[in-house]
Amino acid sequence: MGGLLLLALAYLAVGQAGATRSKAQTAADAAALAAALETRDQLVDEWITHILDPDSWQDIFEGKAPVTNACWRAQQLAASNQASVTCRPDGLLGYTVVAETNDPVGDTIVPGTETRKATESATAVIEGRCSFELPSEKADGAELPRLSCKGELWDLKPDDVTDLPRPEDLFDVHLADSPASDE
Repeated sequence: MGGLLLLALAYLAVGQAGATRSKAQTAADAAALAAALETRDQLVDEWITHILDPDSWQDIFEGKAPVTNACWRAQQLAASNQASVTCRPDGLLGYTVVAETNDPVGDTIVPGTETRKATESATAVIEGRCSFELPSEKADGAELPRLSCKGELWDLKPDDVTDLPRPEDLFDVHLADSPASDE
């Protein structure tokens, strides 16, 4: 009977550790996505500002537009998930975040867990979804290129730029796949 009780307590300890690890991973994922979404929104604002200058579009879709570091957004979201993060831009169109839970695993039968916190990381990337062809000759702003965003076409008119693609039409934001471990 004592062995079964010890086994049950061991399973409880593993469960507590797993739950804490899951909280850290959720915080890291959400924080990385939040920073990437903030940058995506800045890129969309930049595109809208320069919509009548198609020569600047490619740089915007490649992340070469002037945007501010959005790690502040990752830290804000991590705090709401009871975690702290370190965040760094990962190239022009991504963020890598390492999150640590504020709360430790807690008291278990495994020594040392009462102060042990979980740490996990995540990387979010932004990918431009659109392509276009600049006209071979300048037409004095009379025509904007047709924008093709993953199969959806946008015929933009310089005199009516009210019907524009949404941010999610222009850019895809997602978590990057973790590198496969060598086994």
